[in-house]
Amino acid sequence: MKFSTVLSCAFASAFTLSSQAMAATTELNMYYPIAVGGALTKVVDGMVDDFEAQNPDIKVNAIYSGNYDDTRVRALSALNSGEPAQLAVMFSIDVYDLIEQDLISPFDDQLKGEADQAWLNDFYPALMENGQAEGKTWGIPFQRSTIVAYYNKDMFRAAGLDPEKPPKTWDELVEVSKKLTNDDTYGIMIPSTGYPYWMFQALAIQNGKKLMSDDGLTTYFNDKDVVDTLKFWKSLSEEHGVMPKGTVEWGTLRQAFLEGNTAMMWHSTGNLTAVKNAAKFDFGVAMLPGNVRLGSPTGGGNFYIFKDTSDEEKAASMKLIKFMTSPEQAAKWSKATGYMGVSKSAYETEVLKEYTASFPPALVARNQLQHAVAEFSTYETARVREGLNNAIQFALTDQKTPEVALEEAQTSAKRLLRDYQ
Repeated sequence: MKFSTVLSCAFASAFTLSSQAMAATTELNMYYPIAVGGALTKVVDGMVDDFEAQNPDIKVNAIYSGNYDDTRVRALSALNSGEPAQLAVMFSIDVYDLIEQDLISPFDDQLKGEADQAWLNDFYPALMENGQAEGKTWGIPFQRSTIVAYYNKDMFRAAGLDPEKPPKTWDELVEVSKKLTNDDTYGIMIPSTGYPYWMFQALAIQNGKKLMSDDGLTTYFNDKDVVDTLKFWKSLSEEHGVMPKGTVEWGTLRQAFLEGNTAMMWHSTGNLTAVKNAAKFDFGVAMLPGNVRLGSPTGGGNFYIFKDTSDEEKAASMKLIKFMTSPEQAAKWSKATGYMGVSKSAYETEVLKEYTASFPPALVARNQLQHAVAEFSTYETARVREGLNNAIQFALTDQKTPEVALEEAQTSAKRLLRDYQ
């Protein structure tokens, strides 16, 4: 081969490589949280790698940012300091505050044609509630959950209980928990740190009461039935002795369950795969028990696109979000984590068909959606939620009565929400 030909080929090859490098012109910074244990960052990184392989013109920097509150702070701090941030997975309940601060862009502006609308319609309606406000869609479900009851079947058997019949009512919960409680083990643990409002909302809806209005403008913390709900939670430790007194730690509860310190725990379905991989005993997963009705709030994070983002970056963000919520990716995510497949189509994939057939507990959170309500969310969500969290912990630790604690939280919420009404 002549030298000129070799040089020409080398130049062409270099030009091609240069063109490919230049093609990756859109770069996205995506902040995301992990609220449960386990190496879930590796799962996200793998999904991003697969996306970049299919979309070489888009570079995604997936930035793990701690829990939900940490992620909101980091993402918004980046925006405020002028650092680029195009999208994030943040609390689904942050939607009102993000709208009020004019930080996010509605997905309606990015939807084009019937295919996009079909993609949107495929998400479970219960998971869409926290992402829709003021007639528009602001958040797309990603790592979504309901609270489920994990229970130790071996301990059920040892206590003479049917391991296939977890409690379905509050009365049964107390009765079963008493039989499971001994010197080494509590019958039930419900976490009251981390996200106490979430557990309290589950108990409240089971008692037939919502904690907030659908428009995010009103709270009902001092309603008699809501106060009675907090009294019931407290009674599990104070009256019945089936749960530790004081607070139960969110972050260490899974390990307490795995070590046999509690026969039952309420926790996110996002812990399911980690429990499955670590449990040295036979365990089950059930819907939460009810009183007036069954119920759990949904939970977890939604995708948001930030408003101060170019049209090109918004289009690239949409590509990424569609990929990560596609049936195939949602199925892989659900199997790897325990979070729900967020769409009906996800459960029609071979991955989830085979997995749920071999491991039915993976369907419990999805099936519970028929009884689910939107997670607690209002304007001024963080401060309103903090008031409720404090009230719950004051009551559980005997610092205030449930009546006084919730009345104070209601007064504070009313003041915070006054300007929005």
